[in-house]
Amino acid sequence: MALVTRVPLLSTTTSPCASFRRCRAFKCERRFRRLAAVVSSEMADLSTVLVTGAGGRTGQIVYEKLKERSDQYTGRGLVRTDESKGKIGGADDVFVGDIRDSDTIVPAIQGIDALVILTSAVPKMKPGFDPSKGGRPEFYFEEGAYPEQVDWIGQKNQIDAAKAAGVKQIVLVGSMGGTNLNHPLNSLGNGNILVWKRKAEQYLADSGIPYTIIRAGGLQDKEGGVRELLVGKDDELLQTETRTIARADVAEVCIQALQFEEAKFKAFDLASKPEGTGTPTKDFKALFSQISTRF
Repeated sequence: MALVTRVPLLSTTTSPCASFRRCRAFKCERRFRRLAAVVSSEMADLSTVLVTGAGGRTGQIVYEKLKERSDQYTGRGLVRTDESKGKIGGADDVFVGDIRDSDTIVPAIQGIDALVILTSAVPKMKPGFDPSKGGRPEFYFEEGAYPEQVDWIGQKNQIDAAKAAGVKQIVLVGSMGGTNLNHPLNSLGNGNILVWKRKAEQYLADSGIPYTIIRAGGLQDKEGGVRELLVGKDDELLQTETRTIARADVAEVCIQALQFEEAKFKAFDLASKPEGTGTPTKDFKALFSQISTRF
């Protein structure tokens, strides 16, 4: 008897094409899930950074730089008034709070990884000064906005709130001149502004939080990234001709300080050579590596 080999019929419900499509769809779904996981991981790796004083001329530049680098940072800003918030775009990531009232700044600080402090008391010129008559203008601070209240209490409140929130690094921008009690800036409005700034810097250095203290020279509204930057200590740069720096360069150093371990637990003076002299600074790791002073 001849053997008969039975050939199984293809299922009428599952064609080869349908099986292929299901397989391809499954592979696509797996690839999509892997891609989504990568994107999710990258988003989780973004560092959330709050800049306070974001309505000021230097603070606004830092805020804008954070927003431009959205692949690295989730930027936030803190300003004092709704008017200031409107001036920098009024985005939802700009918070309104008063650094002299610690409760009002907690929402902005919750969930951040790093804090850049650019708040400062601002002296105002008394009206009636006539430069044609010679002499020097007189300055004053508004009630409640003296350096003791802004540069000491306000910065202390920020440091305390950041520590309570588990912030991993604080970058604080101050001013050169703090080693000299008789510095002319201290006489403005009898505010002793450098004294109070220095007190806040010391408080930060003693806080245990990784910090970078930048004592900037005379601030200029000029283009950044075109000068060789200089770091120093104990106001030595004030004895030279290179004692100024563009606000944009200070802002860039603030951002770069968040990226390098070499910038942590350090305090330094910052100025720049005149444009066209020296080589524009690009290697910030090398710049921070020059610094050995902790305060």
